[in-house]
Amino acid sequence: MPLLNLGILAHVDAGKTSLTERLLHTAGVIDEIGSVDAGSTTTDTLALERQRGITIKSAVVSFPLDGVTVNLIDTPGHPDFIAEVERVLGVLDGAVLVVSAVEGVQAQTRVLMRTLRRLRLPTLVFVNKIDRRGARDTAVLRQMAQRLAVPLVPMGTAAGLGTRAARFRPGLGPEALEALADRDDGLLAAYLDGTVPEGRLCRALAAQTRGASVHPVYFGSAITGAGVPELIGGIERLLPPAAGDPDGPLSGTVFKVERGPAGEKVAYARLFSGTLRVRDRIPFGDGRRGTGGEGRVTALSVFDRGTDTRTDSAGAGRIVKVWGLGGIRIGDALGGSPGASAAECAGAPGRASSHHFAPPTLETVVVPGPGTDRRSLHLALTQLAEQDPLIGVRHDELRGETSVSLYGEVQKEVVQATLADEYGLDVTFRETTTLCIERPVGTGHAVEFNKKDPNPFLATVGLRVDPAPPGAGVAFRLEVELGSMPYAFFKAVEDTVRETLGQGLHGWQVTDCTVTMTHSGYSPRQSHAHQGFDKSMSSTGQDFRGLTPLVLMEALRRAGTLVHEPVHRFRLEAPADTLGALLPVLARLGAVPESTGTRDVVCVLEGMVPAARVHALERRLPGLTRGEGELETAFDHYAPVTRGTVPHRPRTDHNPLNRKEYLLNVTRRVGE
Repeated sequence: MPLLNLGILAHVDAGKTSLTERLLHTAGVIDEIGSVDAGSTTTDTLALERQRGITIKSAVVSFPLDGVTVNLIDTPGHPDFIAEVERVLGVLDGAVLVVSAVEGVQAQTRVLMRTLRRLRLPTLVFVNKIDRRGARDTAVLRQMAQRLAVPLVPMGTAAGLGTRAARFRPGLGPEALEALADRDDGLLAAYLDGTVPEGRLCRALAAQTRGASVHPVYFGSAITGAGVPELIGGIERLLPPAAGDPDGPLSGTVFKVERGPAGEKVAYARLFSGTLRVRDRIPFGDGRRGTGGEGRVTALSVFDRGTDTRTDSAGAGRIVKVWGLGGIRIGDALGGSPGASAAECAGAPGRASSHHFAPPTLETVVVPGPGTDRRSLHLALTQLAEQDPLIGVRHDELRGETSVSLYGEVQKEVVQATLADEYGLDVTFRETTTLCIERPVGTGHAVEFNKKDPNPFLATVGLRVDPAPPGAGVAFRLEVELGSMPYAFFKAVEDTVRETLGQGLHGWQVTDCTVTMTHSGYSPRQSHAHQGFDKSMSSTGQDFRGLTPLVLMEALRRAGTLVHEPVHRFRLEAPADTLGALLPVLARLGAVPESTGTRDVVCVLEGMVPAARVHALERRLPGLTRGEGELETAFDHYAPVTRGTVPHRPRTDHNPLNRKEYLLNVTRRVGE
């Protein structure tokens, strides 16, 4: 039977998990529908999820329909857990975006739809909660058309809004025909002639939905089940099944990693091509991070009728759980050559390994409570970062501090509760600060030669740093012959370059640059008769790892860097008569309105605001707008810091900017 990997996405509290429960019940997988409030849902398995009534980790559950087997992935809705959603998008064939009929389009709804459109991921829209008081249908449709700015095809109408008897009445109306005809010349001609056979309309709907040109809209209630059968019909008919050749070369992408009962790593992966078998020895890795390895698959599970089932093999299109790959990380590709990127191995959608959402822009120091062992805390945080790689763990040995990068305060509370519940560690946090980056502003070059003062290392390393376009990341290039010295030495230089760029001239991560190796050299292996290898006369990887930070930071110093702070795009709706009070406050916070509009008695401001000022704006807004203001913000770009003192971040390394201090702290050669 064909497979469909389906994601459920929404703003928090729109009803994603409740819809998942209803789908499983309708498909006959569960006998009783779980409740988010009671903490009895199928996909919210973490104790913390049940306590808080929110989804924190994505969960996979499978159910059969008449014509397709669906692997359904329930994703978090809170913005603080957007990284979980990001990883899921790369493995989907289609999605259902849930919108509340009461609250309508919310901030996260807009972020998700923009991303779904950018990825051209086929998406159905389910307007939930039509049984709730205050539910709207045509008003929400109008709001979606305005605020999401996407082509929508209403699949019917709602009746009995706001009551337990609310129901969905299927039927394509004139709006649907017009939306489809706009993108199909043949259909438009038939429409103008007044002869559009129903079969022709249905084929156009399916084709345009699978091409992500239009988005069918269903109304219903996950609680009462209204509209859910029609939604299931749409999932079967309108979304494309998983593609892939089970006889082709193995390729897949890891989107989730968890720890089993014995502490072993368990990887969740989507297979795009080939077949994976128990006892297979497979390469995995991510060329962007310079990581890679091989491992032997010791066990496999696939998802079937609400649970995961052990199997000996799994083919293209499947979502699998894999045991035995000890060094596996989220974002790694399975198959191909070790170290290839997930996108290269998947050949595919191109969305498998790229980041669709911004990285975290906040950071906080974790403070261990009384009796909390620092080493145990560091280990626990490292394991949490395995499950969510965008929680960057940064350890400062000099100050004995560990910091983590985050999306927001709710995520910080979840980390705190997870450390307490799962690891027995009591922690608090310092005040959250903003994460900046550094970008080179020019070109800088430096070189140190083997056996020439003041170089104490048996290595020659020359590096040039050039700026690259925003978003380019870090690229490493060679201007020397790859065969001029052992490959392990080149690898040591590249790995050390990437690690060293984690802290630039001002202590922030350096990005958007190209580092080129211009000089290389080493002392070949020396030995004395009957005495073996003479370490004092022969280059080792440690020589290159020790010298590279000194050369790189000198090149970076000559290039110069500029500190950039994260900037959010904001959209603010408020009563028009409060605009006079709002504008001066926005100016003091560094916000720059770019457009102003009015709708009835409401003004709409859109513009940019530094991420560091967003929290202050959120605090001031209720008082300035009589509690009627609505603010949406989302990361947009990094901009040079132009106000106040340039922010610095304390270093956690041996500080290669201070040569004397660095050499005193780095293990040096005997007799240098």
